[in-house]
Amino acid sequence: MTFDHYGVLCHWVEAAEGFLAFDAGTLTVRQTVQRAEGSLQIVAPKTERSRRTLPVPAQTLALFRAHRRQQAADRLAVGERWQDHGLVFPSKVGTPMDPDHIDRTWHKIRAAAGLDWLRLHDLRHACATFLLVSGASPRTVMKVLGHSQIGLTMNTYAHVLPEIERAAVDEAAKYLFG
Repeated sequence: MTFDHYGVLCHWVEAAEGFLAFDAGTLTVRQTVQRAEGSLQIVAPKTERSRRTLPVPAQTLALFRAHRRQQAADRLAVGERWQDHGLVFPSKVGTPMDPDHIDRTWHKIRAAAGLDWLRLHDLRHACATFLLVSGASPRTVMKVLGHSQIGLTMNTYAHVLPEIERAAVDEAAKYLFG
């Protein structure tokens, strides 16, 4: 699952514009949340390629199910203050989450993990690199990230890991030296 600076608006309800479908094991991106004119606005993603359906691994679906159970308990705890928008990642009262809150939370998480250098956007780079390491084609990585040009994907997001570089050179040496 990708997450841009403003945040993907994701709904539990499959009929919604952007949704998590447990049965299909997919996440469909159709809307984002951004700050405009002093308030949060629900808008379409910035490009047509950003509107896409992505497969979600079974392990991640399991985490989403646990998150949904916790969210139901949180919803009961706030009672009538809850504003049901069907969001997967709402504020504490069910409304779209403020991007500033996402940034503050990320800073706390990374500091606790001793990763002060890690930006939230770096997770996109890691996603691209791990997909390539796992054998995904550059086109597949391009689609997952929502890019329109494979050059952007490969030049900006695909990082060479030392062990992959070593394996490639060793494999080429087999052809050169037998």
